[in-house]
Amino acid sequence: MEELDLLKRSWKKNEHSFEQVSENQIYKMIHKNSSSVVKWILIIGIVEFLLVTALGIFMPDDNYAKTLEKNHVATLMSIITIISYCVVIMFIYLFYKNFRTISTTDSVRKLMKNILRTRKTVQYYVWYNLGMFVILFIIIMFSFCYYDEKFIQLFDKVSIKDNANMIWAGIIGLFIAMFAVMFGLLWLFYRLVYGFLLRKLHRNYQELKKIDL
Repeated sequence: MEELDLLKRSWKKNEHSFEQVSENQIYKMIHKNSSSVVKWILIIGIVEFLLVTALGIFMPDDNYAKTLEKNHVATLMSIITIISYCVVIMFIYLFYKNFRTISTTDSVRKLMKNILRTRKTVQYYVWYNLGMFVILFIIIMFSFCYYDEKFIQLFDKVSIKDNANMIWAGIIGLFIAMFAVMFGLLWLFYRLVYGFLLRKLHRNYQELKKIDL
C-alpha cells in the first residue's frame, strides 16, 4: 500500500484542483488491492483443503482404522469427516463468490460492503475449523479413555495407589497441555495467515470510509 500512501499525500497537496481524479485513482488502487487479497484467501483455502485431503488419504493405515473401530468411533468419525468436507467446500465456494463479487464491484459503498462480508466469511471459517478441532480432540480423548485397553489397565493400576488423585491430576494436566499446544499452533497458523490478509482488508475498508465521507 506504499503507492496508495504516496498518492494520498499527492492528493492532499492538490486536493482543490485534482480531487475527483485522485479519489477515483485511490478507489481503483484499493479495489485492485482488495481483489488481490481475496484471491489469496481463496488460494490459501484451496491449498489448505487439498493438503488436509491428501493427509486424510495417504497418512492413515490399517492400524488407524482398527483403532477407530476398537474405540467405537469409526462411524462417528466418518460422519464428521463427510460433514467437514461439505462445510469446507461451501466456505471455499463463498471465498470464490466473494472474489468474483469484489472483482466486479463498481462503487465505493458496494466495495465496503463486500469487504465486510468477506471478513465475516473468513472469521466464520476460522472459528469453524477451531471448533471442529475441539470437538475431534474431545471425541478422541473420551474414546481413548473409555475403550483403549492400555489406558483401562493404567486406570486400574492408578486407582489402587494411595496418591491416585495426584496421578490423575497429572494425567489430566498432560491432556490439557497437549490440547493447549495443538490448539495454540492451529490458532497461530490462522492468526498469521488469514489474520494478515484480514488486516489488509480492514485497512482498505478504513481508507474507503474516508473517500465515502
